[in-house]
Amino acid sequence: MDNFPWEVTLAVLGVVVPIIAAMYEFLFVGRKRLGYRVQMDTTATDAVHSQYAGALQQLQQENGAPLVDPSFVLLRVENNGATNIDTSDYAVLDDDKVGIRVRFPGRRVAGMVVTELSDDFLRPSFGQESGLRVQNGIIELPKVPLNRSAHYKVLAALERSADDMADHREEFDEPEIVGGIKGGVGNGRIQETKSRTGTPTQAIALVCFLVLVILAQLTVSLATNDTVAPLDCATGKLTLTGSTAFKPVLEEAAKAYKDTCPGASFALDLGGSTAGLEKLKQAGEEKSSGSPDWLAFSDGDKGDAYPKLLPRPIAFSLFTLVINQEAGVEDLSLRQIRQLYAGRITNWKQLNGKDLPVRLISRYDNSGTRKTFQKQILEGIREPGSNSDDCLNRDPGTPRGVVRCQRGSTSDMLNAVADTPGALGYSEVGLASRRDGVRRLWIDGHPATLRGADHGAYPFWETEYAYTYGEPRATSLTASFLRYLTNEVGKDIVRSHGHRPCAELQNPMLCRPS
Repeated sequence: MDNFPWEVTLAVLGVVVPIIAAMYEFLFVGRKRLGYRVQMDTTATDAVHSQYAGALQQLQQENGAPLVDPSFVLLRVENNGATNIDTSDYAVLDDDKVGIRVRFPGRRVAGMVVTELSDDFLRPSFGQESGLRVQNGIIELPKVPLNRSAHYKVLAALERSADDMADHREEFDEPEIVGGIKGGVGNGRIQETKSRTGTPTQAIALVCFLVLVILAQLTVSLATNDTVAPLDCATGKLTLTGSTAFKPVLEEAAKAYKDTCPGASFALDLGGSTAGLEKLKQAGEEKSSGSPDWLAFSDGDKGDAYPKLLPRPIAFSLFTLVINQEAGVEDLSLRQIRQLYAGRITNWKQLNGKDLPVRLISRYDNSGTRKTFQKQILEGIREPGSNSDDCLNRDPGTPRGVVRCQRGSTSDMLNAVADTPGALGYSEVGLASRRDGVRRLWIDGHPATLRGADHGAYPFWETEYAYTYGEPRATSLTASFLRYLTNEVGKDIVRSHGHRPCAELQNPMLCRPS
């Protein structure tokens, strides 16, 4: 106990110093910051005059003359600060549309093109009236809104000036870049982004300090206490039920937990979100008191039907429409998807695909994935019922129309789509990406990516919830496994299957119950 003040002092230092360093980085170093990098600056003189020059010989200066001593520059402009940059944040130049000007001493810009956008949302910023142009041999770039870490690249073709050619200079001067951010770092001027492979002196000092603090705490702890705190392990048997889309995550997480905590065992009964919620409710009602050792996982919230079930958001799950590869379709609009499921489109040739009948493969009513599809894609409209057992032909006696069938799990759905010409279905992205014979469809020109869903461009997603019957005891296997799913090991497992932990979203509010 005599060493207790030292332990407190060391612990406080170990917490306060990194916080101060982080605040310094955020408030003074990492505010709004616009940066650039010259990723390529190379001459093409020999190539343009060779017999294999091809299109290079067609490059011209502003006056129509061919390029004699051309060079190419690839310039990357990026937001390397801690906050987003809006168009109103750019410093005022003499043209309201221009945010950045780039001049190359001794060379004139003959032409340029934007070659890479980190985000499709940047594309409208480079329209005809955006301010993107070459003016008097100088590149003028528009005021582009950039989220944190966002960037774009510009490839420019330049011609060396007559004076530089006469001097036979082999090296080029650094570009002169004008523009920046109002009130940003370095008086807001755009700054060259230095290589991040080196280690700053401040970082080395901070690491050394933390190592000393950890060694000191270890020394004090070993001198005062011979016991080691136990791992957060619990014993018993836990039943996991619910979503088939989340099944791969739960299978791996349960095995990893059991390997770490041998006193625990798991029973997996994953047959659909609604069925899982119902089984959890029954298990809770059958238990005389307390919370049963059950967890139910659901794609989306439970609604109003289960007032005693408590939700915990676990992950942001991404879904995709999947189509048989023979259909010849890769991108559908929301309007086309709704027409397909309403039965108004019956052959893929109506959408410029192959001459194959449309066959719709769905999940049963108790599927959380189906409920997500109906809510996010069909605007709450229920899918019509099944009229086929084999997914190829309508059952005898059923009305004419599109073939519709149902399957009980995500894996069964994917198998049916892969084996059925013209079939269309839906699935969790992780399983779909590993299934041969199916193609993941884009929706309204956007692929199924977590970034697109997080930014609001891709609509087919849902929150994966874990439900308990009442509040479990903190020492129970139920509570321990929930903590495991949201710690670093659990997060790694969630990510490895194509989901994302809720805490890592740019907009964490997407994970709250609707």
